Amino acid sequence: MDTATVERVYTNYARVYDHIFGKIFHDGREHAVRLLSLSPGERILEVGVGTGLALPCYPRSCEVVGVDLSEGMLAKCRERVRELRLEHVSLMKMDASAMEFADDSFDAVMAAYVVTAVPDYRKVMLEMIRVCKPGGRIILLNHFSNGNPVINALEKVLSPFCKHLGWRTDLSLATVLDGTHLTVLHKQKVNPLRLWHLVKCVNEKSNGNGHSA
Repeated sequence: MDTATVERVYTNYARVYDHIFGKIFHDGREHAVRLLSLSPGERILEVGVGTGLALPCYPRSCEVVGVDLSEGMLAKCRERVRELRLEHVSLMKMDASAMEFADDSFDAVMAAYVVTAVPDYRKVMLEMIRVCKPGGRIILLNHFSNGNPVINALEKVLSPFCKHLGWRTDLSLATVLDGTHLTVLHKQKVNPLRLWHLVKCVNEKSNGNGHSA
Protein backbone atom coordinates (compact mmCIF):
# COMPACT_ATOMS: atom_id res chain seq x y z
CA MET A 1 0.00 0.00 0.00
CA ASP A 2 1.50 3.33 -1.07
CA THR A 3 1.48 6.61 0.86
CA ALA A 4 -1.49 8.08 -1.02
CA THR A 5 -3.58 4.97 -0.34
CA VAL A 6 -2.66 4.97 3.36
CA GLU A 7 -3.70 8.61 3.61
CA ARG A 8 -7.01 7.92 1.87
CA VAL A 9 -7.81 4.86 3.99
CA TYR A 10 -7.22 6.65 7.29
CA THR A 11 -9.06 9.77 6.19
CA ASN A 12 -12.06 7.55 5.39
CA TYR A 13 -11.81 5.89 8.82
CA ALA A 14 -11.35 9.15 10.75
CA ARG A 15 -15.03 9.52 11.66
CA VAL A 16 -15.29 6.07 13.22
CA TYR A 17 -11.71 5.44 14.31
CA ASP A 18 -12.24 6.37 17.97
CA HIS A 19 -15.27 4.08 18.23
CA ILE A 20 -13.35 1.11 16.84
CA PHE A 21 -9.89 1.58 18.34
CA GLY A 22 -10.46 3.93 21.27
CA LYS A 23 -11.17 1.82 24.34
CA ILE A 24 -9.75 -1.44 23.06
CA PHE A 25 -6.24 0.02 22.64
CA HIS A 26 -6.33 2.58 25.45
CA ASP A 27 -4.43 0.38 27.91
CA GLY A 28 -1.47 0.28 25.56
CA ARG A 29 -1.46 4.04 25.04
CA GLU A 30 -1.50 4.79 28.76
CA HIS A 31 1.33 2.35 29.43
CA ALA A 32 3.35 3.76 26.52
CA VAL A 33 3.23 7.35 27.75
CA ARG A 34 4.01 6.24 31.29
CA LEU A 35 7.00 4.25 30.03
CA LEU A 36 8.49 7.39 28.47
CA SER A 37 9.30 8.59 32.01
CA LEU A 38 8.94 12.21 30.95
CA SER A 39 10.48 15.14 32.80
CA PRO A 40 9.15 18.72 32.80
CA GLY A 41 10.29 20.70 29.78
CA GLU A 42 11.03 17.71 27.56
CA ARG A 43 9.95 17.75 23.92
CA ILE A 44 8.14 14.69 22.60
CA LEU A 45 7.21 13.66 19.07
CA GLU A 46 4.24 11.37 18.49
CA VAL A 47 4.46 9.83 15.04
CA GLY A 48 1.09 8.85 13.59
CA VAL A 49 -0.82 10.85 16.18
CA GLY A 50 -4.11 9.98 14.48
CA THR A 51 -7.15 11.42 16.24
CA GLY A 52 -5.06 12.18 19.32
CA LEU A 53 -6.29 9.41 21.59
CA ALA A 54 -3.00 9.35 23.52
CA LEU A 55 -2.61 13.13 23.86
CA PRO A 56 -4.52 13.51 27.17
CA CYS A 57 -2.04 11.07 28.75
CA TYR A 58 0.97 13.37 28.33
CA PRO A 59 1.91 15.71 31.19
CA ARG A 60 1.18 19.36 30.44
CA SER A 61 4.67 20.25 31.63
CA CYS A 62 6.08 18.83 28.38
CA GLU A 63 5.87 19.99 24.78
CA VAL A 64 4.19 17.47 22.50
CA VAL A 65 4.32 17.56 18.70
CA GLY A 66 2.02 15.23 16.81
CA VAL A 67 2.38 14.40 13.12
CA ASP A 68 0.14 12.41 10.82
CA LEU A 69 -0.25 11.83 7.10
CA SER A 70 -4.06 11.94 7.11
CA GLU A 71 -5.78 15.32 7.10
CA GLY A 72 -9.01 13.61 8.18
CA MET A 73 -7.36 12.16 11.27
CA LEU A 74 -5.69 15.48 12.06
CA ALA A 75 -9.02 17.30 11.82
CA LYS A 76 -10.42 15.05 14.57
CA CYS A 77 -7.21 15.49 16.52
CA ARG A 78 -7.46 19.29 16.36
CA GLU A 79 -10.99 19.04 17.76
CA ARG A 80 -9.69 16.99 20.70
CA VAL A 81 -6.82 19.42 21.36
CA ARG A 82 -9.22 22.36 21.29
CA GLU A 83 -11.92 20.74 23.46
CA LEU A 84 -9.42 19.55 26.09
CA ARG A 85 -7.38 22.77 25.90
CA LEU A 86 -4.16 20.90 25.33
CA GLU A 87 -2.08 24.02 24.88
CA HIS A 88 1.17 22.09 25.16
CA VAL A 89 0.33 20.16 21.97
CA SER A 90 1.01 21.22 18.37
CA LEU A 91 0.02 19.28 15.26
CA MET A 92 1.47 19.02 11.77
CA LYS A 93 0.59 17.12 8.62
CA MET A 94 3.73 15.23 7.70
CA ASP A 95 5.00 12.03 6.09
CA ALA A 96 6.79 10.08 8.82
CA SER A 97 9.25 8.69 6.27
CA ALA A 98 10.50 12.19 5.37
CA MET A 99 9.99 14.47 8.37
CA GLU A 100 10.81 18.17 8.21
CA PHE A 101 12.39 18.41 11.66
CA ALA A 102 16.08 19.04 12.24
CA ASP A 103 18.31 16.30 13.61
CA ASP A 104 18.11 15.74 17.38
CA SER A 105 14.92 17.80 17.78
CA PHE A 106 13.19 15.64 20.41
CA ASP A 107 13.97 14.09 23.79
CA ALA A 108 11.61 11.20 23.08
CA VAL A 109 9.60 9.76 20.20
CA MET A 110 6.51 7.57 20.34
CA ALA A 111 5.01 5.53 17.52
CA ALA A 112 1.80 3.77 18.54
CA TYR A 113 0.24 1.37 16.03
CA VAL A 114 2.34 2.89 13.24
CA VAL A 115 5.34 0.79 12.22
CA THR A 116 3.36 -1.98 10.52
CA ALA A 117 0.91 0.47 8.91
CA VAL A 118 3.35 2.50 6.82
CA PRO A 119 4.57 1.71 3.28
CA ASP A 120 8.25 1.72 4.31
CA TYR A 121 8.84 0.96 7.98
CA ARG A 122 12.62 1.19 7.55
CA LYS A 123 12.49 4.83 6.43
CA VAL A 124 10.15 5.68 9.30
CA MET A 125 12.42 4.02 11.86
CA LEU A 126 15.49 5.85 10.56
CA GLU A 127 13.62 9.15 10.60
CA MET A 128 12.54 8.65 14.20
CA ILE A 129 16.13 7.93 15.16
CA ARG A 130 17.36 10.97 13.25
CA VAL A 131 15.04 13.46 14.97
CA CYS A 132 15.52 11.90 18.42
CA LYS A 133 18.47 13.09 20.49
CA PRO A 134 21.35 10.69 21.23
CA GLY A 135 20.38 8.83 24.39
CA GLY A 136 16.73 9.72 23.85
CA ARG A 137 13.86 7.26 24.24
CA ILE A 138 11.88 5.74 21.41
CA ILE A 139 8.68 3.86 22.18
CA LEU A 140 7.14 1.35 19.77
CA LEU A 141 3.63 0.10 20.48
CA ASN A 142 2.65 -2.43 17.88
CA HIS A 143 1.77 -5.98 17.01
CA PHE A 144 4.84 -7.93 15.98
CA SER A 145 4.97 -11.45 14.57
CA ASN A 146 6.64 -13.82 17.03
CA GLY A 147 6.52 -17.24 15.37
CA ASN A 148 3.94 -18.68 17.78
CA PRO A 149 1.82 -21.14 15.71
CA VAL A 150 -1.41 -20.30 17.57
CA ILE A 151 -0.87 -16.58 17.11
CA ASN A 152 0.12 -17.13 13.48
CA ALA A 153 -3.18 -18.92 12.87
CA LEU A 154 -5.09 -16.00 14.40
CA GLU A 155 -3.08 -13.56 12.29
CA LYS A 156 -4.16 -15.39 9.14
CA VAL A 157 -7.81 -15.01 10.15
CA LEU A 158 -7.35 -11.30 10.79
CA SER A 159 -5.11 -10.71 7.79
CA PRO A 160 -7.80 -9.57 5.29
CA PHE A 161 -9.07 -6.91 7.72
CA CYS A 162 -5.52 -5.85 8.59
CA LYS A 163 -4.54 -5.52 4.94
CA HIS A 164 -7.56 -3.28 4.33
CA LEU A 165 -6.11 -0.90 6.94
CA GLY A 166 -2.62 -1.26 5.54
CA TRP A 167 -1.39 -3.27 8.53
CA ARG A 168 1.25 -5.94 8.11
CA THR A 169 1.10 -9.01 10.35
CA ASP A 170 4.40 -10.56 9.26
CA LEU A 171 6.92 -8.10 10.73
CA SER A 172 8.94 -9.23 13.73
CA LEU A 173 10.46 -6.85 16.26
CA ALA A 174 13.92 -8.15 15.38
CA THR A 175 13.35 -7.24 11.73
CA VAL A 176 12.13 -3.76 12.59
CA LEU A 177 15.10 -3.06 14.89
CA ASP A 178 17.77 -4.62 12.68
CA GLY A 179 20.51 -2.10 11.89
CA THR A 180 18.87 0.77 13.75
CA HIS A 181 21.32 1.19 16.66
CA LEU A 182 18.41 1.03 19.10
CA THR A 183 18.85 -0.88 22.35
CA VAL A 184 15.74 -2.40 23.93
CA LEU A 185 15.38 -1.39 27.58
CA HIS A 186 11.93 -2.81 28.28
CA LYS A 187 9.36 -4.98 26.54
CA GLN A 188 5.88 -6.06 27.63
CA LYS A 189 2.63 -7.29 26.14
CA VAL A 190 -0.45 -5.07 26.35
CA ASN A 191 -4.06 -4.76 25.20
CA PRO A 192 -6.65 -7.56 24.84
CA LEU A 193 -5.21 -11.06 24.31
CA ARG A 194 -1.76 -9.52 24.87
CA LEU A 195 -1.12 -9.53 21.12
CA TRP A 196 0.55 -6.12 21.09
CA HIS A 197 4.06 -5.31 22.25
CA LEU A 198 5.16 -2.18 24.07
CA VAL A 199 8.88 -1.66 23.51
CA LYS A 200 11.09 1.04 25.04
CA CYS A 201 14.39 1.67 23.30
CA VAL A 202 17.30 4.02 23.88
CA ASN A 203 18.73 5.83 20.86
CA GLU A 204 22.38 4.78 20.77
CA LYS A 205 23.41 7.00 17.86
CA SER A 206 26.39 9.24 18.51
CA ASN A 207 25.73 11.89 15.89
CA GLY A 208 22.80 13.61 14.24
CA ASN A 209 22.36 11.47 11.15
CA GLY A 210 20.79 8.41 12.74
CA HIS A 211 23.95 6.28 12.58
CA SER A 212 26.67 5.47 15.04
CA ALA A 213 29.95 7.24 14.51
